[in-house]
This record gives sequence, structure tokens and C-alpha cells, in this order.
Amino acid sequence: MDIQPDVKSHSVPSWLILLLAAACGLIAANLYYAQTVIGPIGVTTGLSSAAAGLIVTLTQIGYVIGLLFIVPLSDILENKRLVTFFLIILVVALIAAAFSSHAVLFLTASLVIGISSVVAQILVPYATYLTSEEQRGRVVGNVMSGLLLGIMLARPVASFITSLLGWQAVFVFSAIIIGLLTLLLSRALPARQPQPAMKYAQLILSLGSLLKTFPMLRRRALYQASLFGAFSLFWTTVPLQLANEYGMSQQGIAWFALAGVGGAIAAPIAGRWADKGLTRILTGLAMVIAVASFGLAYLFQGHSTATLILLVVVAITLDMAVSGNLVLGQRIIYSLSEARGRVNGIFMSIFFVGGAIGSSLGSWSYAHGGWSLTTLIGLVMPLLALVYYLTEKKVTVVSNP
Repeated sequence: MDIQPDVKSHSVPSWLILLLAAACGLIAANLYYAQTVIGPIGVTTGLSSAAAGLIVTLTQIGYVIGLLFIVPLSDILENKRLVTFFLIILVVALIAAAFSSHAVLFLTASLVIGISSVVAQILVPYATYLTSEEQRGRVVGNVMSGLLLGIMLARPVASFITSLLGWQAVFVFSAIIIGLLTLLLSRALPARQPQPAMKYAQLILSLGSLLKTFPMLRRRALYQASLFGAFSLFWTTVPLQLANEYGMSQQGIAWFALAGVGGAIAAPIAGRWADKGLTRILTGLAMVIAVASFGLAYLFQGHSTATLILLVVVAITLDMAVSGNLVLGQRIIYSLSEARGRVNGIFMSIFFVGGAIGSSLGSWSYAHGGWSLTTLIGLVMPLLALVYYLTEKKVTVVSNP
């Protein structure tokens, strides 16, 4: 095996950052394709409307499993080979999903899609090894903007393709794209061979130690869990609100989701400003924006054109708050320790659990209290994060090998 030390330079080629950003977006999108086309999938596979929710749940569960048990491997195994291996598994799972006619097979494929899609969270910390501390925020911001664009575009793209060619085409196209991406990454990425200081079992057990050792890791994970929970609550329920209140078709909802993509612009901006020492101020601003977004959605309701335009604005500002705060958090946690794969796995799994909680709360609140209760709960989640943020003392982040 060709063993090389960590690759690190002061100037990362722009094409490599662009490639990593595109790769993260294309991979992460697989987590969200099914969300807007659950209905057609349920009809084909024989899942009831209630049971079809298992598709999203199992994908999320698979992702958390991958974050906790696969992403840490990037701290002991050669990263390029690890990425290639799990991308091949992702391609197989996507093909299985596309040709599934039975619920069990599709649900199993969904679980594996979730597990193998964590490759995106191996590539993000991988990018930080290529750059200096002074440029880390910019690089993370650029790579994360690609990942967030993939997440935000996944829903409208899946809806458009399904309306034209059927839901199976979504997974076929993705399998082809990920297959080509696998070939490209296997040739283009520099090798990165960490020097393993522990075995796999010790690696997994060390997750608890890292969480205990770094208070800022816990804090940033909880900040993002609250914001991402509100984000998930919004995007779980707003399609229902658009259909019920405005009579929108699936294509209309897809256009609405496409408008929200504009919020991804906050990621690279937040990364650059974080490099200038503005992380703490921007964190508070992100929370205030999220609270204000839900406040507007709660205060101004109805089915007029003006309220619809306002809802588009809310979608954009909420996405900006969540994507910006994500980059701020990742810049900090990557400075805590050289075990960035494990640190990132802990961070992502905690805030992804927050997203799952937000989705569940959204379904419950919309069914029992409509849009008013939903937006009120959405307001409370970032508000709690803001209260917790106000207890943060000004600290200097010190790296720990």
C-alpha cells in the first residue's frame, strides 16, 4: 500500500475545491431525493401513506449509523480508498432502489443509501488537511456550499424528474452520476494516509472521550441541532401548507423549494468572515435570523400573493441562517483536534438527530395545530439555541492533537 503523510499546502487548487464541493453536493442529495416523491414510491412498492414515512426515517437512521461508525475510519484508513469503497456501495444501493417493486427491498436500499452517503462527511474534513489554518474557513465554506446546494436542489430535482419520467429515473440518474464521480475522485484526489494510533474498537470508544473533552464541540453541535431541527420542521411541513393553503401542485412546490436554494450563498460568505475572527458575532446573528424568519411566518398567514412572497423570503433567510451557522461550527470543531473524522462524525450525528426531531415535531404539530402551531414551535427551537448562546464565554480555541 502506498503510504503517504497528510497532504497539506498553503494554496489549494481551485479545481480541487470545486470538485470536492460538487462531490459533496451530489452525494448528500441522495439523502433527500425520496422526500418529495414518497407518494409515487409508496404506490409502486405497496407502502401505505403512513408507512411510506419509513423511507425518510430509515435513510436518516442509516446516515447517523454511518456518521458514528464509518466517518471515524477516515482517521485510521487511507481516505481516497475509503471514499471509493463506499461510493461503490452507494451506486449498488441506488440501483437496487430504482428497480425495487417490494417495500422490504426499497426500505433496505434506503438504509444503505443513508449509510454510504456519509462519504460527503469524509470529504469535508479531508479538505481541511489540504489547507492552512488561515484559509480553513474559506475552504470549508466553499465545500459546504456545494453540499448544501445538493441538499436544497435534491427535492425540486426529484419532483421535476418524477413528473416527467417517473420516480425510478431519479435513482437511475443518480447511480450513473455517482458512478462517474467515483471514477473521477479515485484518480483526482491526493492520497491521505493517517498514522493510526489505535484500533477500530478503540476508535469508536474514543468518540465519547472526544465529546467529553471538548465543551465547544458539544456547544456547536447543540447550536446546529436546534437550527437544523427548525430547518427540517419547516421543509417537512411547508409542502403541506403550500398544497392546502395555495393549492400548489408538485411542480409548484418544486419551484418553491428551488427558490430556497438562494440561502446556500451564506456558506462561503460565513467561511470568509469566520477567517476574519467574526465567528461568535455571526453565530448569534444566524440564530436571530432563524427566530425572525419563523416570527414572520407566524405573524403573517393567509393565502394571498403577499404572504406567499413572504414565505419565499422566510425559506431563503432560514436556509441562510442554517447553512451559515453550519460552516461556522465546522470551522471551530476542525481546530479542536487532528482527529477531524471523529470530531465531524460526532458533530454531524448530534445535529442530524436534531433534524429528525424537527421533522417528527413538524408532522405532529401540523396535524394537531396547523401552520400556527408549527411556526410557533419552529420559532422556539432557534430561540432556545440563542438563550444557550448567550451563556457562551469568549474563549480561544486551542488545537489538540
